[in-house]
Amino acid sequence: MTSDQPATPAEPRQPAEPAAPAEPAAPAETQPRTTGEQSRPRVAVVFGGRSSEHAVSCATAAGVLRAIDREKYDVVPIGITRDGQWVLAADDPERFELTAAHTPEVEPSPSRVVLPLSTRETALTVLEAGQPPVELGAVDVVFPVLHGPFGEDGTLQGFLELSDVRYVGSGVFASAAGMDKHYMKVVFAGHGIPVGPYVVISDRAWRADPAAALERCSALSYPVFVKPSRAGSSMGITKVAGPSGLEAAIETARQHDPKVLVEEGISGREIECAVLEGHGTDAPHTSFVGEIEVHANHAFYDFEAKYLSEADVDLSCPADLPPEVSDEVRRLAAAAFESLGCEGLARVDCFYTVDGRVVVNEINTMPGFTPSSMYPRMWAASGLAYPELIDELLSLALERRTGLR
Repeated sequence: MTSDQPATPAEPRQPAEPAAPAEPAAPAETQPRTTGEQSRPRVAVVFGGRSSEHAVSCATAAGVLRAIDREKYDVVPIGITRDGQWVLAADDPERFELTAAHTPEVEPSPSRVVLPLSTRETALTVLEAGQPPVELGAVDVVFPVLHGPFGEDGTLQGFLELSDVRYVGSGVFASAAGMDKHYMKVVFAGHGIPVGPYVVISDRAWRADPAAALERCSALSYPVFVKPSRAGSSMGITKVAGPSGLEAAIETARQHDPKVLVEEGISGREIECAVLEGHGTDAPHTSFVGEIEVHANHAFYDFEAKYLSEADVDLSCPADLPPEVSDEVRRLAAAAFESLGCEGLARVDCFYTVDGRVVVNEINTMPGFTPSSMYPRMWAASGLAYPELIDELLSLALERRTGLR
């Protein structure tokens, strides 16, 4: 889906009609491989990873592992440790839940998992020093629920492309551009999608002349939000009320990414929309529009508000908006999805400003995916329950072509 003109977004499914979309007949070349008596598609749920969002990825995996239809899919949990080791993980959702009292972690193991390394191979293999390789059988589709760099940013997607392994979600370019808030905004603006004012501070520019970088930010009105360009889950973000706090905020963001984005604060309501790829030539579907309201203890929708302090946040869907505003949010969400050539799923975050405009803030090509996360909640409100949403994403992934990116 690379058309410059986005298709009109399909109507969200009504709550009174909760049935999932009809499953398409897969062409012969996309039928799952079989291993012995097994006829169910084998799904490798890959999670954890090297980014600062490791624990969030584990929490997403817990939700998927708990809800996926085990009668329809053969599930293999694969964790990636913080130093990049791939291991066969416990099929235990409780172990990977994120709470205020428990930060989940993929633990190292003496053995490691190897995915297919060529287009002629299909099997997962377990390797351990001093032991013969053990084959776990063919993998039909990977569900990569990694967030942040080294997973959501096109790196894992490129690895899977090398061996023609099908996977859930966007491809290399859309994942990379969706991760980098700078280039995301460049693509959006090039397609006529409204974005707010911002300044990019590269690593070289900051090290060479920080005073000049700070001066460029004077074109923005305060408050501003200082963000790592390539991070998520509100990691490293600071709300800055005036120039005196800007330098420290940039240094905080640089702990997560040497490239930093300084965005002018936009006065308005935070609105979100979930997008789901259509089958075949169908236009992407958009959910009912949701709204986030942080009402206590947080300056903005930060990491703690997102994952640890649900009582401090109200998430409403459908949002109480004029119908024409909801329609515009959904139109822009579909346009953002198509402008990057996204596949599978995405969540698009917008502002509805005090002067009645809709401005796109960013897109997330692998949004938080626990049952309480905004993406599945918006689809649930639109008539597509969490288990059916997982099934739909796997169905889309099994349809995708390989070797012709």
